[in-house]
Amino acid sequence: MFRLAHISDVHLGPLPDVTYRDLASKRVLGYVNWQRNRRRHMHDAVIDTIVADIKANAPDHLAVTGDLVNLALDGEIEMAKHWLETLGSPDDVSVVPGNHDAYVPGAFDKVCRSWAPWMTGDGVNSPVDRNSFPYLRVRGNVALIGVTTARATAPFMANGFFMEGQAERLGKTLDDTAKQGLFRAIMIHHPPVRGAVSQHKRLFGIARFHKVIRRHGAELVLHGHSHLPSLFTIGPRGAKVPVVGVAAAGQAPGGKHPAAQYNLFEIGGEKGNWNIRLTRRGLTGPALPPSDLQVIELGADMPVVRELVRS
Repeated sequence: MFRLAHISDVHLGPLPDVTYRDLASKRVLGYVNWQRNRRRHMHDAVIDTIVADIKANAPDHLAVTGDLVNLALDGEIEMAKHWLETLGSPDDVSVVPGNHDAYVPGAFDKVCRSWAPWMTGDGVNSPVDRNSFPYLRVRGNVALIGVTTARATAPFMANGFFMEGQAERLGKTLDDTAKQGLFRAIMIHHPPVRGAVSQHKRLFGIARFHKVIRRHGAELVLHGHSHLPSLFTIGPRGAKVPVVGVAAAGQAPGGKHPAAQYNLFEIGGEKGNWNIRLTRRGLTGPALPPSDLQVIELGADMPVVRELVRS
Protein backbone atom coordinates (compact mmCIF):
# COMPACT_ATOMS: atom_id res chain seq x y z
CA MET A 1 0.00 0.00 0.00
CA PHE A 2 1.47 3.36 -1.12
CA ARG A 3 0.29 6.40 0.85
CA LEU A 4 0.25 9.69 -1.06
CA ALA A 5 -0.65 13.03 0.56
CA HIS A 6 -1.81 16.00 -1.54
CA ILE A 7 -1.98 19.72 -0.70
CA SER A 8 -2.37 22.80 -2.84
CA ASP A 9 -2.78 26.59 -2.80
CA VAL A 10 -0.62 27.27 0.23
CA HIS A 11 -0.33 31.04 -0.43
CA LEU A 12 2.44 31.53 2.11
CA GLY A 13 2.38 34.77 4.05
CA PRO A 14 2.93 37.36 5.18
CA LEU A 15 4.11 39.27 2.14
CA PRO A 16 7.68 40.55 2.29
CA ASP A 17 8.29 44.28 2.03
CA VAL A 18 6.93 45.57 -1.27
CA THR A 19 8.34 48.53 -3.20
CA TYR A 20 6.52 50.77 -5.64
CA ARG A 21 8.63 49.23 -8.38
CA ASP A 22 7.34 45.76 -7.40
CA LEU A 23 3.77 46.99 -7.84
CA ALA A 24 4.33 48.54 -11.27
CA SER A 25 2.62 45.54 -12.87
CA LYS A 26 -0.31 43.18 -12.37
CA ARG A 27 1.00 42.77 -8.83
CA VAL A 28 -0.78 45.94 -7.70
CA LEU A 29 -4.13 44.14 -8.08
CA GLY A 30 -2.88 41.10 -6.22
CA TYR A 31 -1.47 43.31 -3.48
CA VAL A 32 -4.84 45.01 -2.98
CA ASN A 33 -6.57 41.61 -2.94
CA TRP A 34 -4.09 40.35 -0.33
CA GLN A 35 -4.61 43.36 1.92
CA ARG A 36 -8.41 43.29 1.61
CA ASN A 37 -9.08 39.55 1.61
CA ARG A 38 -6.37 36.90 1.59
CA ARG A 39 -4.32 38.08 4.56
CA ARG A 40 -7.41 37.74 6.78
CA HIS A 41 -8.08 34.14 5.76
CA MET A 42 -4.68 32.66 4.82
CA HIS A 43 -2.61 31.97 7.95
CA ASP A 44 0.71 30.30 8.70
CA ALA A 45 -0.85 28.67 11.78
CA VAL A 46 -3.31 26.88 9.51
CA ILE A 47 -0.56 25.62 7.21
CA ASP A 48 1.54 24.54 10.17
CA THR A 49 -1.39 22.53 11.55
CA ILE A 50 -2.04 20.80 8.23
CA VAL A 51 1.66 19.98 7.75
CA ALA A 52 1.93 18.66 11.30
CA ASP A 53 -0.97 16.30 10.70
CA ILE A 54 0.50 15.14 7.40
CA LYS A 55 3.79 14.32 9.11
CA ALA A 56 1.93 12.53 11.92
CA ASN A 57 0.30 10.28 9.31
CA ALA A 58 3.70 9.63 7.67
CA PRO A 59 2.76 9.31 3.98
CA ASP A 60 5.25 7.83 1.54
CA HIS A 61 5.15 10.96 -0.60
CA LEU A 62 3.65 14.47 -0.68
CA ALA A 63 2.32 16.18 -3.82
CA VAL A 64 2.03 19.99 -3.80
CA THR A 65 -0.02 21.24 -6.76
CA GLY A 66 0.90 24.91 -6.95
CA ASP A 67 0.30 28.43 -5.68
CA LEU A 68 2.90 28.37 -2.95
CA VAL A 69 3.17 32.18 -3.16
CA ASN A 70 0.93 35.16 -3.85
CA LEU A 71 2.62 37.78 -6.05
CA ALA A 72 5.76 35.84 -7.06
CA LEU A 73 8.01 38.40 -5.43
CA ASP A 74 11.66 37.37 -5.17
CA GLY A 75 11.36 37.29 -1.39
CA GLU A 76 8.28 35.06 -1.59
CA ILE A 77 9.96 32.59 -3.93
CA GLU A 78 12.94 32.32 -1.57
CA MET A 79 10.65 31.95 1.46
CA ALA A 80 8.75 29.16 -0.31
CA LYS A 81 12.05 27.36 -0.97
CA HIS A 82 12.85 27.42 2.75
CA TRP A 83 9.33 26.20 3.52
CA LEU A 84 9.73 23.30 1.10
CA GLU A 85 12.91 22.35 2.92
CA THR A 86 10.85 21.95 6.10
CA LEU A 87 8.44 19.53 4.41
CA GLY A 88 11.05 16.87 3.85
CA SER A 89 13.62 15.68 1.37
CA PRO A 90 13.04 16.72 -2.26
CA ASP A 91 12.95 12.98 -3.02
CA ASP A 92 9.79 12.75 -0.89
CA VAL A 93 8.02 15.94 -2.02
CA SER A 94 6.93 16.77 -5.59
CA VAL A 95 5.79 20.24 -6.69
CA VAL A 96 4.12 21.70 -9.77
CA PRO A 97 3.76 25.50 -10.11
CA GLY A 98 0.47 27.39 -10.09
CA ASN A 99 -0.65 30.64 -11.67
CA HIS A 100 0.40 32.70 -8.62
CA ASP A 101 3.87 31.19 -8.87
CA ALA A 102 4.08 32.60 -12.43
CA TYR A 103 2.21 35.81 -11.59
CA VAL A 104 4.28 38.15 -13.77
CA PRO A 105 6.68 37.62 -16.69
CA GLY A 106 9.96 36.09 -15.53
CA ALA A 107 8.56 34.63 -12.31
CA PHE A 108 8.16 31.13 -13.74
CA ASP A 109 11.87 30.96 -14.61
CA LYS A 110 12.82 32.11 -11.11
CA VAL A 111 10.57 29.46 -9.56
CA CYS A 112 12.14 26.78 -11.76
CA ARG A 113 15.61 27.74 -10.58
CA SER A 114 14.67 28.04 -6.90
CA TRP A 115 12.41 25.00 -6.55
CA ALA A 116 14.25 22.74 -9.00
CA PRO A 117 15.00 19.94 -6.49
CA TRP A 118 11.25 19.43 -5.97
CA MET A 119 10.40 19.62 -9.70
CA THR A 120 13.08 17.40 -11.22
CA GLY A 121 12.43 13.97 -12.70
CA ASP A 122 14.38 10.89 -11.69
CA GLY A 123 17.86 10.80 -13.19
CA VAL A 124 17.56 14.29 -14.74
CA ASN A 125 20.54 16.59 -14.25
CA SER A 126 19.66 19.43 -16.65
CA PRO A 127 18.20 22.75 -15.42
CA VAL A 128 14.43 22.89 -14.92
CA ASP A 129 12.48 24.97 -17.44
CA ARG A 130 9.13 24.86 -19.19
CA ASN A 131 10.30 22.04 -21.47
CA SER A 132 11.17 19.90 -18.42
CA PHE A 133 7.48 19.23 -17.90
CA PRO A 134 6.02 16.76 -17.53
CA TYR A 135 8.61 15.32 -15.19
CA LEU A 136 8.49 11.75 -13.91
CA ARG A 137 9.29 10.28 -10.52
CA VAL A 138 8.74 6.62 -9.69
CA ARG A 139 8.17 5.73 -6.06
CA GLY A 140 7.36 2.09 -5.39
CA ASN A 141 4.73 1.12 -7.97
CA VAL A 142 3.50 4.71 -8.39
CA ALA A 143 4.51 7.04 -11.24
CA LEU A 144 4.25 10.68 -10.15
CA ILE A 145 3.93 12.86 -13.24
CA GLY A 146 4.23 16.64 -12.83
CA VAL A 147 2.51 18.83 -15.44
CA THR A 148 2.71 22.64 -15.59
CA THR A 149 -0.15 24.94 -16.58
CA ALA A 150 1.43 28.06 -15.07
CA ARG A 151 1.97 31.18 -17.16
CA ALA A 152 1.86 34.92 -16.55
CA THR A 153 -1.53 36.31 -17.58
CA ALA A 154 -3.18 39.71 -17.98
CA PRO A 155 -4.68 41.58 -15.03
CA PHE A 156 -7.88 40.00 -13.63
CA MET A 157 -7.03 36.71 -15.35
CA ALA A 158 -5.80 33.48 -13.72
CA ASN A 159 -5.94 31.05 -16.62
CA GLY A 160 -3.75 28.04 -17.18
CA PHE A 161 -2.39 26.63 -20.44
CA PHE A 162 -1.82 23.03 -21.52
CA MET A 163 -0.23 23.17 -24.95
CA GLU A 164 0.53 20.64 -27.69
CA GLY A 165 4.21 20.10 -26.93
CA GLN A 166 3.58 19.15 -23.33
CA ALA A 167 0.59 17.03 -24.39
CA GLU A 168 2.84 14.96 -26.66
CA ARG A 169 5.44 14.48 -23.94
CA LEU A 170 2.72 13.53 -21.43
CA GLY A 171 1.31 10.91 -23.78
CA LYS A 172 4.71 9.29 -24.17
CA THR A 173 5.30 9.32 -20.40
CA LEU A 174 1.92 7.71 -19.79
CA ASP A 175 2.65 4.98 -22.35
CA ASP A 176 6.10 4.27 -20.94
CA THR A 177 4.85 4.01 -17.36
CA ALA A 178 1.88 1.86 -18.40
CA LYS A 179 4.31 -0.64 -19.94
CA GLN A 180 6.05 -0.81 -16.57
CA GLY A 181 2.76 -1.66 -14.87
CA LEU A 182 2.81 1.50 -12.73
CA PHE A 183 -0.04 3.41 -11.14
CA ARG A 184 0.02 6.78 -12.95
CA ALA A 185 -0.80 9.87 -10.86
CA ILE A 186 -0.77 13.20 -12.71
CA MET A 187 -0.17 16.40 -10.73
CA ILE A 188 -1.49 19.62 -12.30
CA HIS A 189 -2.56 23.00 -10.90
CA HIS A 190 -5.61 24.03 -12.94
CA PRO A 191 -8.53 21.56 -12.88
CA PRO A 192 -8.67 19.84 -16.30
CA VAL A 193 -12.47 19.72 -16.28
CA ARG A 194 -15.08 22.17 -17.53
CA GLY A 195 -17.12 24.11 -15.03
CA ALA A 196 -14.76 23.58 -12.11
CA VAL A 197 -13.82 27.28 -11.96
CA SER A 198 -15.04 30.53 -13.55
CA GLN A 199 -14.01 31.47 -17.08
CA HIS A 200 -11.26 33.88 -16.05
CA LYS A 201 -9.61 31.05 -14.08
CA ARG A 202 -10.16 28.16 -16.48
CA LEU A 203 -7.58 25.98 -18.19
CA PHE A 204 -7.00 26.48 -21.91
CA GLY A 205 -6.36 23.04 -23.35
CA ILE A 206 -8.95 21.01 -21.46
CA ALA A 207 -9.99 19.18 -24.62
CA ARG A 208 -6.32 18.45 -25.38
CA PHE A 209 -5.80 17.03 -21.88
CA HIS A 210 -8.90 14.83 -22.20
CA LYS A 211 -7.65 13.55 -25.54
CA VAL A 212 -4.37 12.51 -23.95
CA ILE A 213 -6.20 10.66 -21.16
CA ARG A 214 -8.51 8.88 -23.61
CA ARG A 215 -5.59 7.75 -25.75
CA HIS A 216 -3.02 6.89 -23.12
CA GLY A 217 -4.89 6.42 -19.84
CA ALA A 218 -4.05 7.29 -16.24
CA GLU A 219 -5.19 6.21 -12.80
CA LEU A 220 -5.46 9.51 -10.91
CA VAL A 221 -5.29 13.27 -11.50
CA LEU A 222 -4.58 15.69 -8.63
CA HIS A 223 -5.19 19.44 -8.96
CA GLY A 224 -5.62 22.65 -6.99
CA HIS A 225 -6.63 26.19 -8.01
CA SER A 226 -10.35 25.99 -7.16
CA HIS A 227 -9.75 25.95 -3.37
CA LEU A 228 -12.48 23.30 -3.22
CA PRO A 229 -12.51 19.62 -2.18
CA SER A 230 -13.88 18.20 -5.43
CA LEU A 231 -14.16 14.93 -7.29
CA PHE A 232 -14.71 14.62 -11.05
CA THR A 233 -14.06 11.88 -13.58
CA ILE A 234 -12.71 12.03 -17.13
CA GLY A 235 -11.94 9.49 -19.82
CA PRO A 236 -13.93 6.97 -21.82
CA ARG A 237 -16.76 4.91 -20.42
CA GLY A 238 -15.36 1.86 -18.70
CA ALA A 239 -12.05 3.59 -17.90
CA LYS A 240 -12.98 6.70 -15.95
CA VAL A 241 -10.12 8.46 -14.20
CA PRO A 242 -10.77 10.28 -10.89
CA VAL A 243 -9.82 13.97 -10.88
CA VAL A 244 -9.47 15.16 -7.30
CA GLY A 245 -9.23 18.72 -5.98
CA VAL A 246 -8.48 19.93 -2.47
CA ALA A 247 -9.24 22.92 -0.27
CA ALA A 248 -6.50 25.55 0.02
CA ALA A 249 -3.87 24.45 2.54
CA GLY A 250 -3.67 27.91 4.11
CA GLN A 251 -7.40 28.66 4.35
CA ALA A 252 -8.61 29.52 7.86
CA PRO A 253 -12.14 28.58 8.96
CA GLY A 254 -14.81 31.24 8.49
CA GLY A 255 -14.02 32.32 4.93
CA LYS A 256 -16.10 31.83 1.78
CA HIS A 257 -14.06 28.75 0.88
CA PRO A 258 -13.84 25.53 2.91
CA ALA A 259 -11.23 25.52 5.65
CA ALA A 260 -7.85 23.93 4.96
CA GLN A 261 -7.72 20.24 4.10
CA TYR A 262 -5.38 17.72 2.57
CA ASN A 263 -6.05 14.52 0.66
CA LEU A 264 -4.56 11.23 1.77
CA PHE A 265 -4.62 8.40 -0.78
CA GLU A 266 -3.90 4.76 -0.04
CA ILE A 267 -3.03 3.05 -3.32
CA GLY A 268 -2.90 -0.71 -3.62
CA GLY A 269 -3.30 -3.51 -6.12
CA GLU A 270 -1.65 -3.92 -9.48
CA LYS A 271 -2.15 -3.00 -13.12
CA GLY A 272 -5.75 -3.75 -14.13
CA ASN A 273 -6.81 -4.13 -10.50
CA TRP A 274 -5.86 -0.93 -8.67
CA ASN A 275 -7.71 0.23 -5.58
CA ILE A 276 -7.68 3.70 -4.05
CA ARG A 277 -8.88 4.87 -0.67
CA LEU A 278 -9.26 8.66 -0.37
CA THR A 279 -9.43 10.34 3.02
CA ARG A 280 -9.82 14.09 3.37
CA ARG A 281 -8.45 15.57 6.59
CA GLY A 282 -9.13 19.20 7.45
CA LEU A 283 -9.91 21.89 9.97
CA THR A 284 -13.42 21.93 11.41
CA GLY A 285 -13.53 25.06 13.54
CA PRO A 286 -11.79 28.26 14.59
CA ALA A 287 -9.33 26.46 16.87
CA LEU A 288 -6.24 25.08 15.17
CA PRO A 289 -4.73 22.22 17.21
CA PRO A 290 -4.53 18.81 15.52
CA SER A 291 -7.37 17.60 17.74
CA ASP A 292 -9.72 19.67 15.59
CA LEU A 293 -8.93 17.69 12.45
CA GLN A 294 -11.72 15.52 11.07
CA VAL A 295 -11.61 12.54 8.72
CA ILE A 296 -13.95 12.78 5.72
CA GLU A 297 -14.19 9.91 3.24
CA LEU A 298 -15.56 10.40 -0.26
CA GLY A 299 -15.99 8.14 -3.24
CA ALA A 300 -17.45 7.41 -6.66
CA ASP A 301 -18.11 4.38 -8.85
CA MET A 302 -15.41 4.15 -11.51
CA PRO A 303 -14.39 0.91 -13.23
CA VAL A 304 -10.70 1.84 -13.11
CA VAL A 305 -10.94 2.13 -9.33
CA ARG A 306 -11.87 -1.03 -7.49
CA GLU A 307 -12.28 0.65 -4.11
CA LEU A 308 -12.87 4.33 -3.35
CA VAL A 309 -14.57 4.70 0.01
CA ARG A 310 -17.92 6.52 0.19
CA SER A 311 -19.07 8.06 3.44
